[in-house]
Amino acid sequence: MNGAEVISLGCRLNISESERIRQLMAEERDVVVVNSCAVTVEAVRQTRQAIRKARRERPNARLLVTGCAADIEREQLAAMPEVDGLVANTAKLDPRAWNVSAPNTPAAPKHTRAFIAVQNGCDHACTFCVIPQGRGPSRSLTIAEVLHEIERHLDQGAPEIVLTGVDVTSWGHDLPGAPPLGALVQAVLDQFPQLQRLRMSSLDGVEIDPLLFELLAGEERVMPHLHLSLQHGNDLILKRMKRRHLRGDAVDLVVRLKAKRPEIAIGADLIAGFPTEDDAMHADNLSIVRELGIVHGHVFPYSPRPNTPAARMPQIDRAAIRDRAAELRRAVGEVRAEWLASLVGRPHNVLAERDGAGYTPDFARVAVPEGTPPGTILTVTPERIERGLLA
Repeated sequence: MNGAEVISLGCRLNISESERIRQLMAEERDVVVVNSCAVTVEAVRQTRQAIRKARRERPNARLLVTGCAADIEREQLAAMPEVDGLVANTAKLDPRAWNVSAPNTPAAPKHTRAFIAVQNGCDHACTFCVIPQGRGPSRSLTIAEVLHEIERHLDQGAPEIVLTGVDVTSWGHDLPGAPPLGALVQAVLDQFPQLQRLRMSSLDGVEIDPLLFELLAGEERVMPHLHLSLQHGNDLILKRMKRRHLRGDAVDLVVRLKAKRPEIAIGADLIAGFPTEDDAMHADNLSIVRELGIVHGHVFPYSPRPNTPAARMPQIDRAAIRDRAAELRRAVGEVRAEWLASLVGRPHNVLAERDGAGYTPDFARVAVPEGTPPGTILTVTPERIERGLLA
């Protein structure tokens, strides 16, 4: 087999980095790279499961592990008999770490959406989060570096660009003059008038600068899809998480955006069962789903992570955490079902993926006609909903 097989777990940043690793390893033979995640206990379990599965399927391959778990769970992963070696997360885009030479011709990307990691690391200290241990401090690409990377993907035919990172709204804080993220987005739009779709990954709502707000609210090429790093709907829990926003900040942001762009779809990360969470606090978490109209919900049952302040707080019963996570998922499912129903019978521009479906600008998933080439943008008017898919 030519080229490394790269198995990506976790966030969109990992997806972007996995493509880079695949390009670095394009000349390698019989190598498997697991780009791991450690954001939750479940993510670490899935990483170990992926390693075992990869070894069963490729018994003779050289199996290497990188990503956050390779740093945070280093000893445990190194002890696995399936693992041949670990590559530090901060070094995984350096050819020297893999003992390879960077290829002259990059491999074509696998995805119709190109994920551009404009920022890495995090300077914040949320009490539940282990990611700064695996990613280090916040580091930004310059505008010129971002434009160069986007140009490369556009030349390869990518119809949609996704700007991603660990804490994307921290982009620019470490650059001369500390430019805001909105300045980067405007530069991308100005430089590439041919770019049809620009999407933002998860944002910290309290750090959305005025220019970025206006672009999200009124620029047609910026997709009407905002995924908030929200985490909870109760103010006291947010303070104990050491988040920088309160419930009212998120509500105000969404109200102002929807007033200018009613079709914008809201996503959010939500944690169930954070330490000290009582029934009333959980009720606040449930109620914010409908108040914000969260249709793209990522629900995480809280799990204590090593060397984090939250791990030392009074913990919630694990069964209660599972139940509360299930309630949150049901709440998101109800709001999402209503939203999908409102999209039936209306024409949508859909970007076709490789699996017989694609995404609308507001990130609803839609079936596309059989044989539609991946990367094609076509108009589809769905007539029904089948298993959560517009068809």
